[in-house]
Order: sequence, then C-alpha cells, then structure tokens
Amino acid sequence: MTTGLLVFQSDFGKSDGAVSAMHGVANAVQRGIPIYEITHQIPQYNIWEASYRLLQAIGYWPDNTVFVSIVDPGVGSERRGIVAKTVNNHYIVTPDNGTLTHVAQFIGITEVREIDETINRLPNSGESHTFHGRDIFAFTGARLAAGVIQFNDIGPILDTEKVIALPLKISKIIDEVITGNVDIIDRPFGNLWTNISRQQFKEIAQQHGDSFEVAITTDGRTIYNNIMTFGRSFADLHIGEPLVYVNSLDNIGIAINQGSFADAYRVGTGTNWQVTIRKAPRIVYE
Repeated sequence: MTTGLLVFQSDFGKSDGAVSAMHGVANAVQRGIPIYEITHQIPQYNIWEASYRLLQAIGYWPDNTVFVSIVDPGVGSERRGIVAKTVNNHYIVTPDNGTLTHVAQFIGITEVREIDETINRLPNSGESHTFHGRDIFAFTGARLAAGVIQFNDIGPILDTEKVIALPLKISKIIDEVITGNVDIIDRPFGNLWTNISRQQFKEIAQQHGDSFEVAITTDGRTIYNNIMTFGRSFADLHIGEPLVYVNSLDNIGIAINQGSFADAYRVGTGTNWQVTIRKAPRIVYE
C-alpha cells in the first residue's frame, strides 16, 4: 500500500504550464494529493542526470512514496512506460530509457511492471503522443499513490535484467591511485561529484589537510591536473582554492571554495569524464 506521497522530476522547467498540468491530473485523481518535486531543471533530454537525481533524493523519503520521473526524448515511440519497485519499497514511474540505472545499481530493484495503457492512461488522451508525462506517468503515479490501483494493477511483470540501463563505470584503486568519473555537477555551485566513495578514498587519505594530485581527463585530453587539499568543509581553504571533500552522498567531491569548478574548467559529466586521485606532499600554509 502506498502512502499518498507523490514526487515529480522532469526536464520541463517551469516556464510554461507542463508541470501545472501534471499537478492538475494528480489532483483530479485525488483532490489534495500531497505533491512534491525533486527538480524540474534536469538539462533537456539528459537521462543520465535524471537517473542520478533519483539516487540523490530517493533514500530520504518514506517507504511507499511514488516517484514520477519524466525525461523522455523518446516520447511517442515504441519505448515502454514502466513502474519499478525498489528494495526499500519506493515506486518509480518512468519511461524505460535508462532512468533507473543508478537506483538499480546502488539501491536495488525487486520488480518492474510495464504500464498497461489501456487501463492506466488519462481518459480521452489517446490521440496525443507528445505529453506522456501528463497522460500516462502522472496519471498512473497519482493513481498508485492514492491507492486507486495497486502495483499489481500496473501491467505485466518485466524481467528486471531487460530494463534499459546506461553504461556505468565503478571507481577503482590500484597502487594507491584512485580512478573514477564525474557523476554530476552540484548546481548551482559548480562542484564536481564523483563516483569515488569515502571508504575508498580513505584508503589513501589519512587526515584532513592531506594533499592530492587530481587529474581530470576526457576523450584523451587532460582538462585539469593540480595539487589540492582534502578539506573537511569549504571553509578549511582560502577563497578561490581547490579542494577535495566528502559530499552529502558520502562520495568524493571536487570544488573551488566560493567558485564554480565546473565552469572554470568546463567539466562535463558521465563515464567519459575521468578523475584520477593520488597522494601528494602535504601543503603547509604560512
């Protein structure tokens, strides 16, 4: 049984009525249904970021919360609409296009069902094929959250191994050199969030104040290579100085104190943005 909590994310922005229309559909299912947002500022068509933002937020919500994630460049095509149930009893309503990648890898999914549009589609919307976020996903998510339907009513069970996944790389450590990638940009601050865990980093980092050589490469080009300090927080460094730190997801972040690292070096995200960290001599400030 779901809890009635409905959480949206999309790449729609809020400059038009798209988000409001989804809220309207949900309220037509159950007036006053509790609706919240992760974000509607996902870069357009960026399925990778949609996947990551779900991972960032989902663990802090009560079990049985229903999430509706719509970043859907294939809207109107043959791609499936699905609902996934996680090991922590959250539900994710989304296109089958890779949006479940990070949750499946780092949390776990127990069951996936394909949305049967013959029963789980906004009435009188069948001739429209460009706003499934409203007509299928918001409608289905609201009905699930409100208890109008149960998970078993969504549609047929799918093989979880056949759900589309984006390519992921796992960080690794060899001879005290850690290699990972930039998973996401911490906007609006411009910090880089990597896939390197705190536990892995602590294999080469003994204490705050230790110095590290950090290199960032993409497509065979070195974008950045410099020495920076392991800071407990941004305030440990002077304004404008770079640091590595443990972010709110217990992974390693890279930042400039009160500056945007991503903008300063034009860093992107994904598996082709590699981060290498190795121990360097300790920096001593006068």
